[in-house]
Amino acid sequence: MPDAPERRLAESGYLARLEPSRHQPGSWTLVVDGTPQSHVDLERPEWLGFEYVRRIGHAIDLVAAEGEPITALHLGAGALTLPRYVAATRPGSRQQVVELERDLVEFVREHLPLPRGEQIRVRTGDAREVMQKLPAGLDGAVDVAVVDIFSGARTPAHVTSVEFHELLARRMHPTGIVTVNVADGAGLAFARSQAATLQHVHAHVAIAADASMLKGRRFGNVVMYASASPLPFDRMPRLLASDPAPAKLVDGDELRRFVAGARVVVDATAVPSPPPARSVFLSR
Repeated sequence: MPDAPERRLAESGYLARLEPSRHQPGSWTLVVDGTPQSHVDLERPEWLGFEYVRRIGHAIDLVAAEGEPITALHLGAGALTLPRYVAATRPGSRQQVVELERDLVEFVREHLPLPRGEQIRVRTGDAREVMQKLPAGLDGAVDVAVVDIFSGARTPAHVTSVEFHELLARRMHPTGIVTVNVADGAGLAFARSQAATLQHVHAHVAIAADASMLKGRRFGNVVMYASASPLPFDRMPRLLASDPAPAKLVDGDELRRFVAGARVVVDATAVPSPPPARSVFLSR
């Protein structure tokens, strides 16, 4: 088995490590501060290993006709799994990636190079700050935005608020889809508030998670989708149900019941996502 390269990140002090798969040659998992953050298969970039990433991938598949190039904005880079996926499934796409940790980008690109010739521009810095400095040509042009921002195992407070999502909404095409990875645990108070916040900014919102997550029984990921236009999700329930880890799409009246009583988050009240117990990741 190949070695597992690692690097201490200057910005956060976290240790980043690339762990090779025991079962799939060419597959790697990026672990930062003990938290698995990304999975990459260099031979099959169109294959998505983590369940929440697959749920984001389905939105990328449905936002436009199969194979059609899109404009994508990724806030949070990880191992650049989804930029690789877009490049493989929608050749010719324009992609912007924003990542706080310059060392992480260099580390990943050194050991897991991006495909040559793809239009993937990687910028470093705080996602909220960099997003406001992106080229004006992106205003109203982004087909898919992926918000997957973590500092270790937690999402920072300043990228969870109405003000943040209003800034992002200005970049979106009228039919574009914002996808957000939300990590939460028992009770789902944080996830409910994030869904309420997206509903405050966008006309159409849906979420996806497995049954045990929706019942608030365990810590895990809830993927959220938002758009100014009706979500093109006729096929989404079947795609989610057929995944190795099946999930359910929640929208309409069921989503309204999910967020009932949840507070919309603004900058003044924003808090980071709750920390998971370390035991959550031991079996991965």
